[in-house]
Amino acid sequence: MLRLALAFFIVALIAAVFGFGGIAAGAASIAKILFFVFVVLFLLSLVFGLVRGKPVV
Repeated sequence: MLRLALAFFIVALIAAVFGFGGIAAGAASIAKILFFVFVVLFLLSLVFGLVRGKPVV
């Protein structure tokens, strides 16, 4: 998911350089949404991993 966010960010940068403002804004907003979804899923995974824990042998 982080790769998709990075890909949309790169598309937004390229579109902005060539002057396609609408495409750049759309790609940037998609990249932002994907990045925040990634962060939320990562934090949930981290919390559930800490709560579940593994027994020390």
